[in-house]
Amino acid sequence: MHPSPLRRQLGGLVPPKIATPRLVSGNSGGGLDPLVDFYSKLPKGAAPARFGGIKARYFSGKNASAGPVLAIIGGIFLIGYTLDYQRALSFLSDFFSLV
Repeated sequence: MHPSPLRRQLGGLVPPKIATPRLVSGNSGGGLDPLVDFYSKLPKGAAPARFGGIKARYFSGKNASAGPVLAIIGGIFLIGYTLDYQRALSFLSDFFSLV
């Protein structure tokens, strides 16, 4: 039988090497010490705010810069210039082959 998607998602909550059936299936709670130690070391409280992406990296904060915008403008200019130059060369070669 294949595990359901929900079971696969929840399978990572309890690490398999810490909570083995041998440790969990006892009458006393003494076998759960490794599991309690593991979860007591996890951070508590709300997760810290994470800012990522291009906007946060280049346009917000102390490292704000117009570098990416200028690089995009320059790249578009170079691509356009190259295409225009190639088209002009092909036009000139066609023109001189007719003459």
